[in-house]
Amino acid sequence: MPPTDSATPTLARRLLPALLLLLTVFGPISMDLYLPALPALTSELGAVTSVAQLTVTACLIGLAAGQLIAGPLSDRLGRRRILLVGIVAYVVTSALCAVSPSIELLIAARLVQGLAGGVGIVIATAAGRDVFSGRALIRFYGRLTVVGGLAAIVGPLLGGVLSTVTDWRGLFVFLAVIGTVLLVVALLGFGETLPVEQRSAGGFAETLRGYRTLLTDRVFLGAVLNQGFLYAALFAYLAGSTFVLQDIYGLSPQWYAAAFGLNSAGHMVTGSLAGRAAERWSILGTLALGVGVTGVGALGLLAAGLTAMPLWVVIVALFLLFSGVALSAAPATTLALAEYPHMAGTASSLLGMVRFGFGGVAAPFVGVAGALSILPLGIVTVVCVVLSAAAGLLLAPRRPDRARSTTPAPSERARV
Repeated sequence: MPPTDSATPTLARRLLPALLLLLTVFGPISMDLYLPALPALTSELGAVTSVAQLTVTACLIGLAAGQLIAGPLSDRLGRRRILLVGIVAYVVTSALCAVSPSIELLIAARLVQGLAGGVGIVIATAAGRDVFSGRALIRFYGRLTVVGGLAAIVGPLLGGVLSTVTDWRGLFVFLAVIGTVLLVVALLGFGETLPVEQRSAGGFAETLRGYRTLLTDRVFLGAVLNQGFLYAALFAYLAGSTFVLQDIYGLSPQWYAAAFGLNSAGHMVTGSLAGRAAERWSILGTLALGVGVTGVGALGLLAAGLTAMPLWVVIVALFLLFSGVALSAAPATTLALAEYPHMAGTASSLLGMVRFGFGGVAAPFVGVAGALSILPLGIVTVVCVVLSAAAGLLLAPRRPDRARSTTPAPSERARV
């Protein structure tokens, strides 16, 4: 049953789609904005580089765990209440980051900031399932991918610009301001998308039963593992590309930023095309195409690690890898959530946790051979793509009706 008009007021209905897209910036902005100031942060707090980098890892862990907690809670208590609590926590922890006197306190604050940021991501995914269906749902998840790619471009660039007028503490103040603005917009524009009659009952035991239901569903498990391994390849790219392009190929920071922007633009474009291709052609076919494109990029990186390759080959390989992951995101998310409107929060939380969790595990392996070898990046990405393709086999034949059921009829429209 779609949300009633009383559950979603007229103003909220108009603002909701844009607000859901904005919520997806929590992750990329929180991860990327302060990176240009990381060396200065390290120096001021008297930390070694490896410890300072834990501020990134802590946020990544928080983003994964926050989704796992907030998703099931939103199925029980509603999306709006959980979202508002998460945004308030994000504002407070961003302010704590800004005033942290030590690296230890900053790492702890970053962990909680990530937990709060994960709330926005999982609510955006779950509320989208509440209010969209069929073709509109596929398009919406494609747009989420586009906005995530845009935030990945804007985050480091904006951080670099702000670093010319403020220090690293000012960057966290800026994040607190962003959170405050989103809080005001959410108060005005986020009406409850999950009516009381559709909420799950029970406590922790009910949540565990929900997880068991999801994890014993071949299609859900296949889609989630497919995305987990592909996002592991993506995070390996994010962890290794700066060393590959700057330390090995000698790109300046400005040219590296240009290459990163090009790849992020490819991520946005293919994310948009993925929604249309899945809608008009085939959900499973689009997902398979995304895995294939990612695989070609990974093989290019592996070849560059085994033998000397010109710079353009590496840039094309990185572009294909980044774009292929975006191509897979919308169809995989649709497959994972389409059958679970009654527990979209729980399903979204598992999907988000696996994406960020697998990424956090894969990223450190890129540096095992030092900063002057591409081979670890090539090996990690190829292994991840092979595993994602194996997970994709769970999506195929035994339940062909499932794939057809997620291909919407032309008459289906968004519910807002």
